[in-house]
Amino acid sequence: MGESFDRELVELPPELRWRIWMGRVEAVIFASGQPTPREKLALVVGEACDLDALLAEISRDLATRPYELVEVAGGWQHRTRPEYAPMLRICGVVGPLLPDLSQKDLTILMAIAYFQPITRADLSLILGKQISRDAISALSRRGFVAAGPRSPKPGAPYTYVTTTKFLADYGFKSLSELPDMEKLAEAGLLHRKGLEGVDDLDHRLEIFGDEDTEGLLTSSPP
Repeated sequence: MGESFDRELVELPPELRWRIWMGRVEAVIFASGQPTPREKLALVVGEACDLDALLAEISRDLATRPYELVEVAGGWQHRTRPEYAPMLRICGVVGPLLPDLSQKDLTILMAIAYFQPITRADLSLILGKQISRDAISALSRRGFVAAGPRSPKPGAPYTYVTTTKFLADYGFKSLSELPDMEKLAEAGLLHRKGLEGVDDLDHRLEIFGDEDTEGLLTSSPP
């Protein structure tokens, strides 16, 4: 860090030290345009600070405020509470709750999220239709998809993965929070023909159908 300061505050009474740590952590989160990881927050508090307890207390302090502290995309971020989103949109402060993706783009994004890292050819196999480079590029321009490691298949084709922006915009802490595929199948959003016990991607041709996928992945308001 460019400036040195007293992180430990050992000369202060415990209650005052705690409140100062809370202020520091909230200031860093508030000033950041992206979710702030805990390792950065740890830079502004003492080693004896229970960061989880501190974040929980900040959340409690915000209980009556129109914004809240949320854990998303591997970090912490202030976000307006969902019930205020319509008013903000009327005033032109924020965009729509859901990114304006087409049904096709949303389906491709969903497939990448579940099977990453994945090649364009394998995406085409899963979805049962040819997926163009332009379709991938559209998601990349939105910041939802990035290039992953090269595939070990002949020709070492590129693979694709989802990004931190994908997690943040859709309100996930990590990829482990993606909806369970069994539940999606039960809800009629996915085909699950012969997936159980099958690891070969070529046998997953009919997992994703053409049903309406809107609502499968829903973003949190900012």
